[in-house]
Amino acid sequence: MEKIQHSHVQAKELKLHVAEIGTGPKVVVFLHGFPEIWYSWRHQMIAVANAGYRAISVDFRGYGLSEHPSDPEKATFNDFVDDAVALLDSLGISKAHFVGKDFGAFVAAMLAILYSDRVSSIILLGVPFLLPGLSPLQSQLPLIPPGFYMLRWMVPGRAEADFGRFDVKTVVRKVYTMFSGSLPPVAADDNQEIMDLVDSSTLPPWFSEEDLAEYGSLYEKSGFRTALQVPYRTMMVPCGLDDRKITAPGLLIMGEKDYIMKFPGLEDYIRTGKIKESVPNLDVTFMPEGNHFVQEQLPEEVNPLIISFLNKHCE
Repeated sequence: MEKIQHSHVQAKELKLHVAEIGTGPKVVVFLHGFPEIWYSWRHQMIAVANAGYRAISVDFRGYGLSEHPSDPEKATFNDFVDDAVALLDSLGISKAHFVGKDFGAFVAAMLAILYSDRVSSIILLGVPFLLPGLSPLQSQLPLIPPGFYMLRWMVPGRAEADFGRFDVKTVVRKVYTMFSGSLPPVAADDNQEIMDLVDSSTLPPWFSEEDLAEYGSLYEKSGFRTALQVPYRTMMVPCGLDDRKITAPGLLIMGEKDYIMKFPGLEDYIRTGKIKESVPNLDVTFMPEGNHFVQEQLPEEVNPLIISFLNKHCE
């Protein structure tokens, strides 16, 4: 970890925090999800750097050590895509491999569609190819129960009130523990809050108190204002790219015990191969014991998959 260097890069009007290790023309950019941060890629960054790549992990705008947008409630996925391109420009990088986890997979997919000349390949973890508006699974949306955590957190003020009962570190602890489970978080009724669904007295074995302290300190700095806007409050807003395909090679890594697999229609979308209608050159790997944080839970298994794929598609 001590070899990872930290800096701030100007990306349009904001300064984004960047963690970096390795050198050379072969570049891998890691895009985090929620409640993650640059730190969630610590195992992968060191591994790909040791394999000869320049590894870059960024805190999205409003997350971690990056600056907040002037009006977080107006932030969109397109802003995050633009930030990623501005990051490449600021660092003088013409093209890169993008690795996206959770909602970072949305950003990686949009980059591959909108800026195909800047994307060598994409690797998605925890979320398959999906776009804002949840294309191509829109037809499944009526099957989502009303107490589903995403629906709750889309309502302005609801998550703020729920989270506000606890200190930031406890919120991160609860969300990490909850998202490590194999079932989607669903409140029984309107009187039950999402944070009350989980007993976080024991952390997952692969997530240490030191890890929690790192996440806690970063979210204490940034808060959750932008994080609730993107992804949750913009997730259902279509981006107008539904009929576009990704031509770059792709790799999808999903844990079979990831609660996301229980999202209506999602597992069939992957296993039947329908996903390849949008990403024709896609390899899919399921990890039998993997959960939603598979890159932190099983780095010794995930890292070789990523490096092998990168080596196969290195230009």
